[in-house]
Amino acid sequence: MAATSSSSSPCPSPRTVSLTLIINPKSNMLLFATSGKEFVDFLFYIMSLPVGTMIRLLGKQGMVGCIGNIYGSIEILDNSYMLSAAHKDMLLKPMLTSYLGNAAFLLPSMESSTYTNLYKCQSCSCLNVAVVPGSRCPTDGHNNDSHNSMNQNLTFVNPTNKDLNLGDDGGFVERFPYMVMDDLSVIPISLQSILTLFDKFTVSNGCVEEKDVVVGVNECVELLRASMQSKAVLSAVFLGKK
Repeated sequence: MAATSSSSSPCPSPRTVSLTLIINPKSNMLLFATSGKEFVDFLFYIMSLPVGTMIRLLGKQGMVGCIGNIYGSIEILDNSYMLSAAHKDMLLKPMLTSYLGNAAFLLPSMESSTYTNLYKCQSCSCLNVAVVPGSRCPTDGHNNDSHNSMNQNLTFVNPTNKDLNLGDDGGFVERFPYMVMDDLSVIPISLQSILTLFDKFTVSNGCVEEKDVVVGVNECVELLRASMQSKAVLSAVFLGKK
């Protein structure tokens, strides 16, 4: 692809990834971005984030609509109105599904609720699991004896990347180049898809500009915020377009 580079290529640190923006210099319009698997892994990881975690990352004011008000109401509600302190903690600090791959994916690590545990029946060999201690085991009889309660604490072991068949890199996608659109749509890169976009925006192959950017924790938080508020996310974060 013929292009003129507007900046020197950055050197990512272990907590950053690089992203190349393809821009029409005449209109300063972002056509698309090219990335490796690491940035796509981050985008896909967003789908595993509980709402409570997203609000903690962005702040209550970073959410569109009223969802932030619900979080704020739980936060300031006196514990005497909650069934237990554990219920409040689990709502404000929901457990992250870190077993999906490398935890955090460039986002700040968030503390999970200290009350979220797994429990099994202490008197039978069933495969039932509960998240609320004292739940009645549906296999071990139907009376109210204490030996039917699921109170035996289990230790959750995060599988390794090898266990999940993720390879040494972890994440979700294979190590291929990808195209990321301004609205965060992701497709594998191909000459045909590039030419289709050039034709759509009436851009000749030699009249585009590349801009290499470094994406770190701060940029990822801003990308997450912009994804809640805009359909031109990359432009908002990296080109300063509101």
